[in-house]
Amino acid sequence: MEPVGDKARFYNSRNTRLMREKVMGAFGQKQLLYRLITIAFVFGVWQLAANHYHSEFMMPSPWKTMVTFTSVVQDPEVVKNLMITLKRVLTGFLYALMIGVPLGFLMGYSKTALQLFDPLIDSLRQIPIMAWVPLTIVWFGLGDGPTIFLIAFAGVFPIVLNTVAGVQNISRDYYNAARSMGAGPWSIFAHIIVPASLPDILIGGRVAVGLGWMSVI
Repeated sequence: MEPVGDKARFYNSRNTRLMREKVMGAFGQKQLLYRLITIAFVFGVWQLAANHYHSEFMMPSPWKTMVTFTSVVQDPEVVKNLMITLKRVLTGFLYALMIGVPLGFLMGYSKTALQLFDPLIDSLRQIPIMAWVPLTIVWFGLGDGPTIFLIAFAGVFPIVLNTVAGVQNISRDYYNAARSMGAGPWSIFAHIIVPASLPDILIGGRVAVGLGWMSVI
């Protein structure tokens, strides 16, 4: 015979799961509704602006833009150039990750490294990205080099800063608990620092991808 306590726990967990699914479903529908309203608002303002200018050169209508877009994406030359640009963005983003994540871990964990690198990073990230264009052409010549450098340069700073924030926001209780159970530095890094700071790293990566697309020249 099944114990009453087990039945109670089963029904409570089932009710909790159903309630969670209902709440998440309602939240997803509301979020979808908000997005549709936002899209409709943007298209409405766009159409009003197109009606105001009466010029397809200055402000084409949404319908005209969509029709032209469907014809453009069928052009093999446009698709080829789009793939080249996508390759550059992904390459620059990977370089930014390879530099930004280890440096962010180091600066977040070590106060000495933070004091050494923080003034340099704060100084470099204030320089407008376009100011580096002449230097990158001199350093790398014409081709993919300057573009990849600018994409990586623009993306490395949000990755570093968010990784540092993720590491520094970890509660000291986790470190103390791990050390009390005999965990070494590498075990703490692999099982505490990396998982706990991963959400901030993903946020930094998301910002870096957006900045990478803005840095394409």
